[in-house]
Amino acid sequence: MGRFDNQTVLVTGGTGGQGASHVRAYHREGANVVIAALAEAPGEALAAELGERALFSRLDVTDENAWVAAVAEAESRFGPISVLVNNAGVQNPAVPIEAVERAVWDRILDVNLTGTFLGIKTVTPSLRRAGGGVIVNIASTMAHAGTPFYAPYVASKWALRGLTRTAALELGRHGIRVNSIHPGVISTPLINASIAGQPPISEYYSPEPYAIPRMGTPADITSLLLHVSSAEASFVTGSEFVADGGLLLGPALQADTVAA
Repeated sequence: MGRFDNQTVLVTGGTGGQGASHVRAYHREGANVVIAALAEAPGEALAAELGERALFSRLDVTDENAWVAAVAEAESRFGPISVLVNNAGVQNPAVPIEAVERAVWDRILDVNLTGTFLGIKTVTPSLRRAGGGVIVNIASTMAHAGTPFYAPYVASKWALRGLTRTAALELGRHGIRVNSIHPGVISTPLINASIAGQPPISEYYSPEPYAIPRMGTPADITSLLLHVSSAEASFVTGSEFVADGGLLLGPALQADTVAA
């Protein structure tokens, strides 16, 4: 028996580093998984790998009509959705605010914030038809601090906190829980690949000063996500879960330090 037997789970950005990890884990736990993403070839390949309980649905999260179509496709194949994971996200090139192009600002907020809003808006009726369910918004530790050169991304992730709490208040009496997860630096293409020709974040970030001196893995976030979206967390809504190895805490006392 899996924790998500007979449930339908839709994961946006489902072909990315974290997204594919989430999809595979839900599938192992018995769920019908909807892999929602723009990348068709990886999406179809992942669905074929997982088999009959997996469906790839091409989804641009900024397009409300595409959301409506994805929900209809999911319900036609598997029935109402029980879990929505708003995982899709994009990062901006590292530049100061005065150098941010308006098109970049709009794109980051469209995907990271408006895409999540549209997901909540269009999937909520399906969650009601399922008798209740869970929404988890993937935010970031950047939603808890200012970060130079990443104003669009930071703004989008701070806004997710308010959206999450508002949705939790609106939907709680419908049996729908809404929470957010805030990953730190996770080893995925978003961190390891260059953006707009700039060096990848992994080249200048070191986890060495922090309490857990390593970068996170997609599995670290997936394990937390499965718990938050399962019946094990049935009393939890409107909450924020930080998984960052102690990044937000700041530098940790080193093991060889002798207390006075």
